[in-house]
Amino acid sequence: MSFFGTNGVRGTANEYINPQLAIDVARSLGTYMGSEGIVAIGRDTRYSGDMLKSAAIAGALSTGLTVIDIGIVPTPSIQYYVRDHANAGIMITASHNPREDNGIKLIADDGTEFSRDGEREVEKIYYSKEFAAASWDRTGDLRTYTNANEDYLQGIIDSVDANSIRQERFRVVVDTGCGAGSLTLPFLLQKLGCEVVTINGQIDGTFPWRNPEPTPDVLTELADIIKSRGADMGVAQDGDADRAVFFDEKGHFIDEETLLSMMAKYMLSMKKGPIVTPVSSSQRMVDVAEEAGVELAWTAVGSINVARKMRDIGAVFGGEGNGGLIFPEFQYCRDGGMACAKFLEIIATGRKLSDIAERVPVYFNAKTKIRCNDLDATMERVRAQVADYDQQVDTTDGVKIWHKDGWLLIRPSGTEPIIRIFAESNTEDRAEELMNSGLQLVESCKE
Repeated sequence: MSFFGTNGVRGTANEYINPQLAIDVARSLGTYMGSEGIVAIGRDTRYSGDMLKSAAIAGALSTGLTVIDIGIVPTPSIQYYVRDHANAGIMITASHNPREDNGIKLIADDGTEFSRDGEREVEKIYYSKEFAAASWDRTGDLRTYTNANEDYLQGIIDSVDANSIRQERFRVVVDTGCGAGSLTLPFLLQKLGCEVVTINGQIDGTFPWRNPEPTPDVLTELADIIKSRGADMGVAQDGDADRAVFFDEKGHFIDEETLLSMMAKYMLSMKKGPIVTPVSSSQRMVDVAEEAGVELAWTAVGSINVARKMRDIGAVFGGEGNGGLIFPEFQYCRDGGMACAKFLEIIATGRKLSDIAERVPVYFNAKTKIRCNDLDATMERVRAQVADYDQQVDTTDGVKIWHKDGWLLIRPSGTEPIIRIFAESNTEDRAEELMNSGLQLVESCKE
């Protein structure tokens, strides 16, 4: 397993993710950058955020970098800032992880997440401990910028049909979960002319009501308020607001894979072009691409892989089946705020979210995981076992086996000693059957 997982490095705050680690990651980044340039540093609302941000600032300054402290921001907000005003970024966040965790994510000069190659180079420096150290009179300059979130919100508004949205005066219920989206999403909706009902909108790094992951089981209050207030839509965000999940006007949770295909279909109705998604995504994306007559490109799991593939092939849309939607006309990153504005744009055409969701093909999913001592050796045996299969096999990320009536994906975790097994089919029983076949295959191959 690499130091940087699927989306940065994460762990329990002040244990694994401690000030020394934050200092050394920032020193590694400064060394990688040749001790030259500007790095923006921000954080989400986690209780340990100030501690780790301060450490990262110290580490970056020690290498001679200029540091811009932009405060508490959603991840897409710092990415938007870095794209136009900095040479790199450090975001202190554990995204949707539990409240006790924190993490560090690196941002490249174009606002995308650091490339895998870039992460590997920074990781080498981190483990070598051979950090650049500026002389006493060349340590970096610390500045602050307090309007990053305002700039980000204006960028979203300029990228959607704001006038059409404002004419409808939508009523939207929002649960920002006490995360960074508390500083942006309610205000974005107000700027778009919506009547906003906000819950868990205070800044609180203890996340007193729910953990940062916006799953249906912790969003029952949101669903109830949608129904009682006759709202047009409900939205909830994770800790750093790069993802969002949605409820329709009936208070029904919209499955994230359904959500992804709904938005893909809308974006393709506006402009034809390739779309991109990881190999873990649903058959629904295949259906959408085939219906529109466009290319569907598969990537390894992780928004960094999706975003960079989108940029490389000029995709019109991309995303993951976890509420992470990417809109290239705005920026190449997951963006919960932009996703919310886009869904308002859709319903401003007179359609209801429930009607759109009902038109998406239905598939069933099953998933499990299994602990494994040697992930590499086990996956090598799995690949050898499936080499002679009649079915189509995709090894973009792990092993994905396509069947006529579904697919099976076996892939190693990037952060834990486990192998994840996913399956999808048009019946629940068949999805379970495919998942169990994958489980048996891994059992026979593991150490």
